Amino acid sequence: MKKNEVASGWGIGKIFQSVFISQICFISLPVFLFAQSDVPTPAPKQSQSIYLTHATVHSGNGKVLNDATVAFENGKIVFVGESPSFKTDATMGKVIDCTGKHIYPGIIAPNTKLGLTEVEAIRATNDYAETGGYNPNVRAAISYNTDSRVTPTIRSNGVLYAQIVPQGGTVSGTSAVVQLDAWNWEDALVKEDGIWLNWPSLQSGGGWWAEPAASKENKDYEKQVRAIKDYFREAKSYSLEVAHKKANLRFDAMKGLFNGTRKLFVNASRVKEMQHAVAFAEELGMQVVIAGGRESFLIADELAQKNVAVMLDNPHSLPAYPEEDIDQPYKTPAQLQKAGVLFCLSIPGGFWQERNLMFEAGTAAAYGLTKEEALASITSNTAKILGIDKTIGTIETGKAATLIVSTGDVLDMRTSNIEHAFIDGREIDLDNKQKELNRKFMKKYGLN
Repeated sequence: MKKNEVASGWGIGKIFQSVFISQICFISLPVFLFAQSDVPTPAPKQSQSIYLTHATVHSGNGKVLNDATVAFENGKIVFVGESPSFKTDATMGKVIDCTGKHIYPGIIAPNTKLGLTEVEAIRATNDYAETGGYNPNVRAAISYNTDSRVTPTIRSNGVLYAQIVPQGGTVSGTSAVVQLDAWNWEDALVKEDGIWLNWPSLQSGGGWWAEPAASKENKDYEKQVRAIKDYFREAKSYSLEVAHKKANLRFDAMKGLFNGTRKLFVNASRVKEMQHAVAFAEELGMQVVIAGGRESFLIADELAQKNVAVMLDNPHSLPAYPEEDIDQPYKTPAQLQKAGVLFCLSIPGGFWQERNLMFEAGTAAAYGLTKEEALASITSNTAKILGIDKTIGTIETGKAATLIVSTGDVLDMRTSNIEHAFIDGREIDLDNKQKELNRKFMKKYGLN
């Protein structure tokens, strides 16, 4: 633009027009994206009593009821028992005949990036990590995207709750438990449950692409551990002070670790790493959960004795070392169960992969767990570890009506078929983009 154009009415008009159009485009973009999101509208609050009758009810705590009814009102379960002893009629509310079907607690997926990433290859859709090494004040909850297209595909397989976890650095941030049918992150948030720490590895180098011999001893291990201990000790000292001349947002976020209101989740897999992390947590009086735990079966008795829970990752995996049994990852859940360790199953850092969590539990059932123990590893056990077991995780009177109805065994990919899902008594729309595309192309080729 020429200098004299700026002073002219034509020049000013052009500037105004350009800014106006830019603003219109900017305002319209989110609306366009929302219209194209293909995410089902969140379900309204439960308005009438609902009765699920004549089903096999898997309570999540080991109990199985045949020909049973589950009734709920105002989002709470009011009855669980034998169907013949509970009479229903059309005036009582909505009655769903579940003859030959199975009712399970809603599945809970821990240690996920669900809602924090959409397309891994597109950087702008990834919001799960911050720069810097120590970020306990980073809250995953406020980055949670309720309009993600991925979430409905997870819900349709029975996952109704998730723990969303920040990644990266040494102290990644604060995780949150969310329910998967909400308008925004505030509606989705159930609780912010803990701080995540990536414990240093005893080995450096290597990777899935490299030979085991490429992995070398981490010579900086002691130095890295010492830095973590110094940081947490300073944070604890800060938490004990009544008043501060200057607020420290990072240390403020860690206060819950020292007063027992939040847990420390530690990513560690090797025996020595886990033992060091547990000893460190004991020293500072923190509740600790081991996330990963690939070698946890080797110290299962020790973990049980110290009451340390394990968030076991990826049972569908190859052995960590050549000398291990080929089916060791499949057997580990049963070994932890036998030792009395509280554990749950996870697909760490996953998002769309969470739809397979229940099938990983099914594999664990084929390698030593009972079906009900395997179910607990993705429902009631997870709820206990995340501190939400007073309201969800099992099908019991007084708890939230968060459950699923399947025509087959939810742990078996050949028969699992979720027909109904409820979160706090609200019936969830189980449609998703993948089902829509299936209908579209079935119609195109005349296969429907």
